[in-house]
Amino acid sequence: MKNVAEQRYYLVREDVLTDAMQKTLEAKRLLESGKVNSIWDAVKQVDLSRSAFYKYRDAVFPFHSIVKERILTMIIQLQDQKGTLAKVLEVITEAHCNILTIHQTIPIQGRANVTLSLDVTSMAMDLHELIKKLNDLEFVESAEVISSGAL
Repeated sequence: MKNVAEQRYYLVREDVLTDAMQKTLEAKRLLESGKVNSIWDAVKQVDLSRSAFYKYRDAVFPFHSIVKERILTMIIQLQDQKGTLAKVLEVITEAHCNILTIHQTIPIQGRANVTLSLDVTSMAMDLHELIKKLNDLEFVESAEVISSGAL
């Protein structure tokens, strides 16, 4: 195996990962969340062999777990309705993200863009889950991460 300095990393979409890799990620989530107490219980629950789990456990990681800088920038497109920004900020607060900057454009044609820089060091949920919660708000037209890194 190559030493750490010689290793290369790639960012790939979840849908191109093998079934075993996706199940390994799910087993790791179960273990980290405390929903299962052992590797045996985790692999059994996701229908994965232990050998496959051990093969991939140190090779596949969720994006949020390897980002060293825990600062993300998101852009959210909102319908121009009273209280929408407050509700977005409430979801972000519930996720234990620290809001570093907020910029909201003037609404044009009933829509406004909000750009947020967030410190996600203490985030209490998976990044994918946060984005889904934001996108599920009826007045949010889109919410997505546009960058991660230091300010």
